[in-house]
Amino acid sequence: MYGIIDRTVTVRSILNSNFYGVNMNKNNRLLTIGQFAAMHGINKKTLMWYDEIGLFNPAIINPANGYRCYTYYQSPILETILLLRELDVSIPEIQDFMKNRSAGNLKHLLKEKITALDMQIAHLQAIRTTLCTHHQNMDTLLSMDLSEISIVEKEERCLVTVDVDQDTTFEQEVELITAETEKYQLGRLHKASYGSMISVSSLLNGSFDDYSKLFIEIPFLPYQSGLHIMPSGKYLRAFHQGKWEGISRRYQEILDYAKQHKLTLHGFSYEMGINENVIDRIEDYIIQIEIPINDCCCR
Repeated sequence: MYGIIDRTVTVRSILNSNFYGVNMNKNNRLLTIGQFAAMHGINKKTLMWYDEIGLFNPAIINPANGYRCYTYYQSPILETILLLRELDVSIPEIQDFMKNRSAGNLKHLLKEKITALDMQIAHLQAIRTTLCTHHQNMDTLLSMDLSEISIVEKEERCLVTVDVDQDTTFEQEVELITAETEKYQLGRLHKASYGSMISVSSLLNGSFDDYSKLFIEIPFLPYQSGLHIMPSGKYLRAFHQGKWEGISRRYQEILDYAKQHKLTLHGFSYEMGINENVIDRIEDYIIQIEIPINDCCCR
């Protein structure tokens, strides 16, 4: 986008200077292809190519030497073409527009490109959010004490969830997650954080394997009805390293910690792996466990 700004400034500064003079007749004087290209911040070969494909022709071609010449009045048309190219409008699309150039057609074309640009911005913001999450996870890995149980503050998050139970096979879980990624046009799972949920009531009953939901947190997803809201507030955070079979013991330690510190757990426990991309052995796998607690219990 800086190219558009730079060229606009260049053209305006020239037009507002004495390059053409104050006499309007001088606006009709001819410019060489090199002068016209420099004025718009492009290579003269671009102008030659545009002429060859019939997209933008010179005002005249000198019959004596075959040199292309342009006028001031052609600048707005060229700037429109260059703007559309900056927006990744294809040459055939621009050619069609130039054949039917009008305010209405330009408005429609620009509206389409604004929508596409907004989607690109949202995509880049999502990538940034994902990178920040991975960066935070790596920071946690480098500084955490695996044996520690702590209280952290969390912001509200919207999660896409799918229901599972003990009879749900791994193949079915994959199908459910894949369907949701396609539904929200994720493309690849690295664009989202995902994990599993188990209700606090199941934990209190000692059913540490009674998982009821899988979740996907999509970084660019706006608030929509029907999503699971992971509430803002204080959470009990702990970590489990190693095979899944040992997580029951860790949950018992969490329950004992909550009881000892008179903390009331509620809602769901949210489990998420935080080091999948830097390990090779399942024994090194680390799960982050976060369970919401009542604020009044922490005062």
